[in-house]
Amino acid sequence: MHVGHLIPFIFTKWLQDVFNVPLVIQMTDDEKYLWKDLTQEQCRRFAVENAKDIIACGFDVNKTFIFSDLDYMGLSSSFYKNVVKIQKHVTFNQVKGIFGFTDSDCIGKISFPAIQAAPSFSSSFPQIFNGRTDLQCLIPCAIDQDPYFRMTRDVAPRVGYPKPALLHSTFFPALQGAQTKMSASDPNSSIFLTDTAKQIKTKINKHAFSGGKDTIEEHRKYGGNPDVDVSFMYLTFFLEDDEQLEKIRQDYSSGALLTGELKKCLIETLQPMIAAHQERRKQVTDDLVKQFMTPRKLDFDF
Repeated sequence: MHVGHLIPFIFTKWLQDVFNVPLVIQMTDDEKYLWKDLTQEQCRRFAVENAKDIIACGFDVNKTFIFSDLDYMGLSSSFYKNVVKIQKHVTFNQVKGIFGFTDSDCIGKISFPAIQAAPSFSSSFPQIFNGRTDLQCLIPCAIDQDPYFRMTRDVAPRVGYPKPALLHSTFFPALQGAQTKMSASDPNSSIFLTDTAKQIKTKINKHAFSGGKDTIEEHRKYGGNPDVDVSFMYLTFFLEDDEQLEKIRQDYSSGALLTGELKKCLIETLQPMIAAHQERRKQVTDDLVKQFMTPRKLDFDF
């Protein structure tokens, strides 16, 4: 996982703390199996490793259920019944239009959106919500997941459930700039949660796209463009102090702050944050993962 993956989970952790609500987190290991050249065992293992990173964000085990699609589908008839309901009420033509499927795609890909949609409905988790069907779901997610949940909102009334509400996190750019895509196969495209302090510093200094001018003289005279500068974009996500962020924007725009100094601000923000996450992750045992991923009643009564 990279730092961009953390954004929805940091926010979701805040929501859980502030509103004291049950949380369900879906690990789509079946999606990885359908789209990637991996075995089911590899996908399941990746799901567990990702779950450790998610748990390290600080979620409450008594209020959180994390599940693997490959596991839970076989354990819960209620979940599978909702998947089939959704499949019945969404046409192939609809998913082809939404997701761009072609005749050469396997049928698993075509049916997968229904599996991602099913956790939006409380009746998919009778052990948590006591079989209720009227509880509305709030889904914090990255903007790239929007097509799945637009489909879900469209189908919800047809299967007799309330529409889920969405909270999107904005686009998180690759280090090379907003027009490039982060890739797990390119270690320099992002800051990963496993990166050392030295790797973070090197990646930002070498690869973070700059909105600064070509020379110091030009930069001092004309200023930089924070709107395209990746270091500044990352700070908008991770720097807690809004006043400090605005000062950085003004100083960079005026030329008072150089690109190297802006990158240093980001390095000093990310290094302790990633180090703290890594330390918390070390405390996540296999037994704790099993607790989070065991279907059970949470500390709520419905």
